[in-house]
Amino acid sequence: MTAEPLRIVICSAGRRVELLSCFRAAAARLGARLDVIACDLDPGQSAACALADRAVAVPRCDDPGYAAAVLELVRKTGARLVVPTIDPDLMPLAQAAAEFAALGARLHVSPAEVIGVVRDKQRTCEVLAAAGVPVPGTLDHAGFLAQPQALGWPVFAKPSGGSASRELRVFERPQDLPDSFPEPMIFQQLLTGPEYTINMFIDQAGSLRTVIPHLRQQVRAGEVEKGVTERRRDLREIAEGIAGALPALRGVCCFQVLDDPRRGPRVIEINARFGGGYPLADRAGARFAEWLLEEVLGRPCSAADDWRAGVRMLRYDSAVYLE
Repeated sequence: MTAEPLRIVICSAGRRVELLSCFRAAAARLGARLDVIACDLDPGQSAACALADRAVAVPRCDDPGYAAAVLELVRKTGARLVVPTIDPDLMPLAQAAAEFAALGARLHVSPAEVIGVVRDKQRTCEVLAAAGVPVPGTLDHAGFLAQPQALGWPVFAKPSGGSASRELRVFERPQDLPDSFPEPMIFQQLLTGPEYTINMFIDQAGSLRTVIPHLRQQVRAGEVEKGVTERRRDLREIAEGIAGALPALRGVCCFQVLDDPRRGPRVIEINARFGGGYPLADRAGARFAEWLLEEVLGRPCSAADDWRAGVRMLRYDSAVYLE
């Protein structure tokens, strides 16, 4: 085992106990001692913080001081890897990328120009469509009001900057639309069919090393609760198209696809981070956490696409008890 522990920071740790466990198992396989520092707005209410080696309170990720607080944590602890877990983490951290690099820390976030695309669902569809990646027909609010029949009816609506399946709505008729929305919305063709998450790993040189889809058999609060890994060439080709459309994309990311029986698979969202269903990919042999640690440790990256299809995940609730 290495003399000095490898310290990592998991941001917005919340319930990400499985992700923490994946990193610990990865470090054990690499013969490295791992020191996991979990941060959250209220660590006392976070299961992952309770199970980490250390827990630290930081401001909300939309607070102007959020990135500075994480930087200070890295400066004090000597952490060498910073792992965000939710979409709102990404832009404030990406904008401070040079400062993390100056501290010798690997910030697991793609460049700000990539985050600007994936955090705006309208821009995501525009960029992907321009690269030939299949997406549903999409209009912003103004465009939709100008062409209310362009997408057909019913239509699907969601916040342009939303996450965690927040405020998703279906409108059956034009008269069902409200006069206004509390935040910018996009409108899309209503798709049906099975939904897939496709996890990807892109190494530091920009090579797409692994693509592992899983069928989302049951979802709760936006995260897969039951799923099974599947090999599908068409979904790999879509992943290759996304990597080509966003050439600066790095590390772990995932995207969602609806496999519409009439239109075929269509990309509905990209998350430039570890997805909530990542532990299924890890169990199937796509060990992204291990490959990230290899990069941080300066070891050859062992990333490969030899994961196992047919691995099924059935999640259940567990508890952490504090006294």
